[in-house]
Amino acid sequence: MKVALIGLPGSGKSTVFSAVTGVALDPSAPPETRQAVVKVPEPRLAYLVELCKPKKVVEATIEIVDVPGCSLDDSRGQDEWRRLLPTVRQSDLLAVVLKDFEGDSDPSKEFAAVWDELIFADLDTVTTRVEKLEQALKKPTKTHDLEKRELALLQRCREALESESPLSSVFHSDEERKLVSSFAFLTEKPVVCIRNVADDKAATAEPLSFEHVAASVVLGASIEAEIAQLDPGDREVFMADFGLKESAKGRLLQQCYRAGGLISFFTIGPDEVRAWTIHEGDTAVEAAAQIHTDLARGFIRAETVAYDDLVAHTDMKGAKAAGKVRKEGKTYVVQDADVILILSSA
Repeated sequence: MKVALIGLPGSGKSTVFSAVTGVALDPSAPPETRQAVVKVPEPRLAYLVELCKPKKVVEATIEIVDVPGCSLDDSRGQDEWRRLLPTVRQSDLLAVVLKDFEGDSDPSKEFAAVWDELIFADLDTVTTRVEKLEQALKKPTKTHDLEKRELALLQRCREALESESPLSSVFHSDEERKLVSSFAFLTEKPVVCIRNVADDKAATAEPLSFEHVAASVVLGASIEAEIAQLDPGDREVFMADFGLKESAKGRLLQQCYRAGGLISFFTIGPDEVRAWTIHEGDTAVEAAAQIHTDLARGFIRAETVAYDDLVAHTDMKGAKAAGKVRKEGKTYVVQDADVILILSSA
């Protein structure tokens, strides 16, 4: 999953990026270099690693992209925002960073400004395409029926956007989403809100709530950036000085993971323990395809045990003796933290 950090200039996006990735970022760096891959914290892996003592451990990851902030108050800033839109559209989730660490900060106003730009960008795309389709449908073509369906759907999209509703509320089926997937609409993507507060508020401030936001996190970006640079043994003492029980980095990454509709399943053994990323609702054969397409092609069954059942019965041997290891077919919907062994003829 790719997460785009967006926000107004001065919101602290680059500091949030450094806090989450541990990478110090040059504010003048070009957009294509402002990205990094980070591991998603997964506490449940610790037990599986202790159980298997594998040669290798592989964690789930998220790609973070820091999109330069643009002033939306003038034409130059708006032009720059439009230039950066392709980068934003390539992401799977939008994380909006809101400044709330100065006396005159107004995070609600900042969110409204960013949301308006997302709505306008999608409306501009929809309007342009609707006009082209209306012209094309005046003449008979081989794709007439498909274009007619697309036009009807985009007209619904335009109505929603004109009422400031996101496109995530418009589509009712995978077929409709596929029909317009090439546009990579911004307001169809999940949104996570990051309230960036002053150092002395990091432990006490509450998350902000906005309509159409999937999740919300509070952090003090400057503190978190310092934590990211410390040796692990020094972090606990440093956080205690600010009343922090844990780093906000883990909470943010997990919120993005969940807001993006992602879950993890595990494969275990003496060679490797790995967390695999799939979408919530994916089936056993789709999970097999994540491991290798050959496993999906020759899928026979998935031997599955819930993580909690595995822990409760110590290991796979104990879980099998207790009848907790199940034999599931292709259509089984994988649950978060399932431990799975795929049996395949491939």
